[in-house]
Amino acid sequence: MNTSITDTEFKMNFGKYLMLAETEDIYITKNGKVVAKLTNPNQDRVDIANSLFGILPADISVEDARNERLDTI
Repeated sequence: MNTSITDTEFKMNFGKYLMLAETEDIYITKNGKVVAKLTNPNQDRVDIANSLFGILPADISVEDARNERLDTI
């Protein structure tokens, strides 16, 4: 999910949008144009981890899975 807000709204509620950026991208607009994007720098890692649910056996660690993957290359 993405949220789009004006720069004025962002300035008035910085803390709210900072917390919201942990879970979704925040697009900040000025005069109707997107001028910035506030995002969680770790979101790519979270998306990758979520994509592995159901693929990896429950008793394997991420490190073991990584090593297994590297051994097959």
